[in-house]
Amino acid sequence: MSAELTEKPTHNDAIGEDALKQILTEARTYNDFEDRPLPEGTLQTLYDTLRMGPTSANSSPARFLFITSPEAKARLKPILMEGNQAKTMKAPATVVVAWDTKFYDKVPQLMPHNPGARDWFTAPESTLDNGKRNAVLQGAYLIIAARALGLDTGAMSGFDNDRLDAEFFAGDPEMKDWKSDFLINIGYGTPKNLFPRLPRLSFDEAAKIL
Repeated sequence: MSAELTEKPTHNDAIGEDALKQILTEARTYNDFEDRPLPEGTLQTLYDTLRMGPTSANSSPARFLFITSPEAKARLKPILMEGNQAKTMKAPATVVVAWDTKFYDKVPQLMPHNPGARDWFTAPESTLDNGKRNAVLQGAYLIIAARALGLDTGAMSGFDNDRLDAEFFAGDPEMKDWKSDFLINIGYGTPKNLFPRLPRLSFDEAAKIL
């Protein structure tokens, strides 16, 4: 393992209010998007940003399928609930947030100082619990990273997971072990069908300090 750092790579200054608004406090889930394509380079930058978020033992079980072409969208459309079809077809990119059921095979690569950590995740219960939990975390990192990069998002379920896995993953040797969890539409949102901010639970309703 490399030597420990002697200086913190980050600082403890709070980010500005405008940044907080863009990432969380004023951000929305978008249901309509401008007709503006997302270059592959933007999607690659998005992934390179979100991948730095923490996961258990750096296991990084999430896998991301970016659906952008008309042909791929046509394959996706019948798998969606009717209410999710129009907005998904208009979004320049739809990301299938999935997890690799054999993610543990990458642990020696991702945690080279302790390659035996692979065995922590091979029991079926550990594979399922850690795989899905950390993949959802990484999906949340994607939303935050997208907003930080000036993009808008619309996360959703409302599709047939088994049909999606059969359509996109099962026949591909590189994706055959992937399982879909949820979808995120990405692009530049418009005010159409944009709802006002809904209530959130107060601190006293949802949190305790002991």
